[in-house]
Amino acid sequence: MTSRARFLDSHPSYTATSALDDLRASEYGRLDALGQVYLDYTGGGLHADSQVHEHAALMSAHVFGNPHSASPSSSAMTNAVERARAAVLAYFNGTGEYTAVFTLNASGALKLVGESFPFKPGGRLLLTADNHNSVNGIREFARTKGATTDYAPLTVPELRIDTTALDARLAQADPARANLFAFPAQSNFSGVKHPLSLIDRAHARGWQVLVDAAAFVPTNRLDLRLVSPDFVAISFYKMFGYPTGVGCLLIRNTALPTLRRPWFAGGTVNFATVQARGHVLASNEAGFEDGTLNYLSIPAVEIGLRHLERVGIDTIQTRTHCLTDWLLTELLALHHDNGRPVVHLYGPTTCADRGATVTMNFHDANGTLLDFRRIEELAGQDGISLRTGCFCNPGAGETAEGLTEDDMRAGLAEGADITLPRFLQVMQQRGNRSLGAVRVSLGLASNIADVDRFLQFAAGFRDQTTVAVGALTVDDPNCRVIRDGS
Repeated sequence: MTSRARFLDSHPSYTATSALDDLRASEYGRLDALGQVYLDYTGGGLHADSQVHEHAALMSAHVFGNPHSASPSSSAMTNAVERARAAVLAYFNGTGEYTAVFTLNASGALKLVGESFPFKPGGRLLLTADNHNSVNGIREFARTKGATTDYAPLTVPELRIDTTALDARLAQADPARANLFAFPAQSNFSGVKHPLSLIDRAHARGWQVLVDAAAFVPTNRLDLRLVSPDFVAISFYKMFGYPTGVGCLLIRNTALPTLRRPWFAGGTVNFATVQARGHVLASNEAGFEDGTLNYLSIPAVEIGLRHLERVGIDTIQTRTHCLTDWLLTELLALHHDNGRPVVHLYGPTTCADRGATVTMNFHDANGTLLDFRRIEELAGQDGISLRTGCFCNPGAGETAEGLTEDDMRAGLAEGADITLPRFLQVMQQRGNRSLGAVRVSLGLASNIADVDRFLQFAAGFRDQTTVAVGALTVDDPNCRVIRDGS
């Protein structure tokens, strides 16, 4: 039986997603035309041809101006922006209950919460070890304002939030204070889906809740009538590839009055005076949308949401679930002739409560860790786009590799000139460990041929030695300061 036949035999629901094969041919044909295998959907989605064409047609048919005016061109743009805003709220079933604030990206949305949340002495910020750095950065706002910051650890080896430890930390809050709990709906490191039931769990103990949904919503439905976080950060290019430069913060209307902007800017005020040294902040979303919005791109958000609705998020979820399960099964079965595994997987080894993100490191036949940057280089030569590094998620990487606080302080001791290669050298001096890994992630346009190409690539390391695989030979962007993106 061929590999494809075995896959279809073990995943019969995959055939129900055949419409995605037609969609790939009509909308994402450049993948096969160029012989490319795209496995970085957690880093960024791919746009459909029709999204770009429809957006270009809209731009060509209208005269759009800066929306901060009442002119005909400005009014037309304001109407287009508000249609997109309404479409976002409708897509997440938050109409009437949430306010949608357009931002540059998910990081910009998270920064809005961090700078505006009323942290004070006696209040608390609780993060998880699995948070993206754009969430970790909120601790600096909390620290500056005197609030206590803590982290809920992860379990090993599945890298799930330790709910016992989480409950103990949630119980430490004074409900009369301003307390914020932030967690990702899906890990951008391991693909773990952290339970959305944590929202009610935290609310019951006097916490407001911020959900980083950037890695979750490209393949999952987030229904804000079923779960009610106070704040949700999303990034549209991760959902449907185009446009970049537009994200969103969804704010529950009951939580909106608790936020206090620390400054004002163009577009966020109804009135400002130099002589009287005062200002009146605009209400609702206008008070948070600093300066001029990326207004020509925002209508493309509505187009992208319509595209997802036509495809069907359930269809995308079914396909990526089948492909991820097959990928995990085949990688676990991959061994050197001496019985050693070729790859070490991080996080769950089954598809139970996990998404379509799979992170791993490769080892040679002697069990020696292969340089993940060399893996990326070789994958690129084979036409495979994947991602390596720590994915702006240091806590999950530290937990996965068993790194200690002393290990990380050894890296900090290198000072401002620390680079990823230098940190790897420090870790190698302390043992055969790495903060980085190889990540493949699947999405809307993925198919079994993509997975098979990667599995064939991975099998090529069977019975290879570190010497045979070779060292990094190009000026790799990961050699810069640790800034390896999401």
